[in-house]
Amino acid sequence: MSELRAALRLTVGRRGMTEEDIVALADYLISFFGFDSEVIDNRLDMDDRDVFYMLEEAGLLGTRQEEIHIKKGKLWRIHYWILRTNRIKKLAMGTVPKEEAGVFAYDDLPAEVWDRPPIPK
Repeated sequence: MSELRAALRLTVGRRGMTEEDIVALADYLISFFGFDSEVIDNRLDMDDRDVFYMLEEAGLLGTRQEEIHIKKGKLWRIHYWILRTNRIKKLAMGTVPKEEAGVFAYDDLPAEVWDRPPIPK
């Protein structure tokens, strides 16, 4: 849990998430995975899936799919979410290179880049 919290701080925490929210997000994530590294997508509702996509974007989750032929000759696709434990451990230890640890491409831009001239009335 401490490694997951540290990884969350370095990724989604950069968006201004409070420590309380980071702890809650870590608990929420572990409630799906437990001691496993994969969870089937069918367990998620729409809101859960949105959170998982955000964490995938941050590099903490990945996906894979499996195709199975069922008796009637149809193809059944099963989607899984994968907890990227090696990356989480590297982030927690601080061994991920700075350019890889930065989740957002715009993190290192100077503040004046975001200045805009006033909109004419």
